[in-house]
Amino acid sequence: QVHLAESGGGLVQAGGSMRLSCAASGNIFVIDAMGWYRQVPGKQRELVASVASGGTTTYADSVKGRFTVSRDNAKNTVDLQMNRLVPEDTAVYYCNLIKWGLEYWGQGTQVTVSS
Repeated sequence: QVHLAESGGGLVQAGGSMRLSCAASGNIFVIDAMGWYRQVPGKQRELVASVASGGTTTYADSVKGRFTVSRDNAKNTVDLQMNRLVPEDTAVYYCNLIKWGLEYWGQGTQVTVSS
């Protein structure tokens, strides 16, 4: 079994910064990718940023240039540094891990950006 523990989140003013962290534990030997998704009520969960096993990063267009995803393979962690936040970034953010084609999710952490 795989467990994802998220930390960070909360309330921040527009233009501010916030960092989310996620640590994976459990039956982990090979991780294909780790990253972050977000979801707002009534909408589908969407990719924010991810890091593949080879180090390739993928970002949603809406966060390019503002967010930075980083992964520590030795510690099985993935962080999301969010800068220049805007109210549209308000969502529940979920840590995601893909292993052998299976997806695992964290419990989610609320990020609220006030205008």
